[in-house]
Amino acid sequence: MRGPAAGSEGGMAASAAAGRMRRSGSVVLGDLLRREAAAERALAAGERPGVASGQADRAKKGEDLTLLKPVCERHPGAPFSAFALFDGHNGSAAAVYAKENLLNNVLCCVPSDLSGDEWLAALPRALVAGFVKTDKEFQTRAHSSGTTVTLVIIDGSVVTVASVGDSRCVLEAEGSIYHLSADHRFDASEEEVGRVTECGGEVGRLNVVGGAEIGPLRCWPGGLCLSRSIGDQDVGEFIIPVPYVKQIKLSTAGGRIIISSDGVWDALTAETAFSCARGLPPEAAADQIVKEAVGSKGLRDDTTCIIIDIIPPEKLIPTVQPPRKAGKGVFKNIFHRKTTSDSPSHADKVQCTQPDLVEEVFEDGCPSLSRRLDSDYPVRNMFKLFICAICQVELGSGQGISIHEGLPKSVKLRPWDGPFLCQSCQEKKEAMEGKRQSRDSSSRNSGSSE
Repeated sequence: MRGPAAGSEGGMAASAAAGRMRRSGSVVLGDLLRREAAAERALAAGERPGVASGQADRAKKGEDLTLLKPVCERHPGAPFSAFALFDGHNGSAAAVYAKENLLNNVLCCVPSDLSGDEWLAALPRALVAGFVKTDKEFQTRAHSSGTTVTLVIIDGSVVTVASVGDSRCVLEAEGSIYHLSADHRFDASEEEVGRVTECGGEVGRLNVVGGAEIGPLRCWPGGLCLSRSIGDQDVGEFIIPVPYVKQIKLSTAGGRIIISSDGVWDALTAETAFSCARGLPPEAAADQIVKEAVGSKGLRDDTTCIIIDIIPPEKLIPTVQPPRKAGKGVFKNIFHRKTTSDSPSHADKVQCTQPDLVEEVFEDGCPSLSRRLDSDYPVRNMFKLFICAICQVELGSGQGISIHEGLPKSVKLRPWDGPFLCQSCQEKKEAMEGKRQSRDSSSRNSGSSE
């Protein structure tokens, strides 16, 4: 193995600091103890929240695809749920490929024998590797299409979201709304504009006769308005598949998640989307949101919505019931970065003076693979050393290239400190960083871009 040249910027770490968050005031000690006792009883009984889902869409181009898998197993007896939305552009090939391969690629990047806590700690890194692996494999097929991706993995009360592009994922829990994804539009991030231009791309608006500039910021060649996606070979590999990842822990009160393509979000705010569908079961709620979006702006683009209700164990009954309305307690989005995953819980039968809590476990949107594939927490030891961190191919003696190679020697690392990449994944990494020429590309009609 070739040793590392330098240190990374730091890993994806789940903080060990306590993170009990509330808006203001003090929680009555008796209420807090009852919450903790309810959570402990649920844990001892092996109770898990229920998951109910539904979707709706109105097609304009037929390039939106969805994945709804309420029941999955990473190994027997280890269930989780997975939901994803793929908003394709310039054809549906990238969306189809990502739907068929992304989840498996993510799971292949996580050792199969991990405990539940270890699996959740390893998941953010596996999502990064799985997204890059999917993009790398798709681009060998020489298709010019691309797709946004928003992938949601639910394990008990822990929700992990990975996203590239501008399909959004939002959560409503106890009357507050939380954004669980990031928009990778050039108009939304000067930092992403800078990254792409430094890598050799050109970012600007569409020029028309007379020199006037119209429309959103786009990357040229290609005219794509997104800085991150899967596919888009003709634009250049500085349009990267490295996802923004956020992991949260819900309270025992559960919550409702909306995943929608930009056909919804260009017409509705998150508050309007939740409000217009409140009290409806998932399928009807998704349909209502799509109707509201199309009614507001017309059917200008594929418009797709997925609704996921995470239902407290005590509310799980044989017959289908609409989700309960949001609690009356109002609290703001008070996330702090990388807090712990053990949150106080809410027993439905206990009258509490404070709203239940949602806690952030992990958040990172950095485009650097050196940072995103590295680990400062014990998960480093969960991964095989002599295997490519992205494509999972076994590496022979002298074949591995440290993920840190080429970085400034700011931190001394030992030669056996990984992760390591195979030659082709190292070339992919260099192309994303603008360190080697991307594949030959030709401009595509900007009208077919996102």
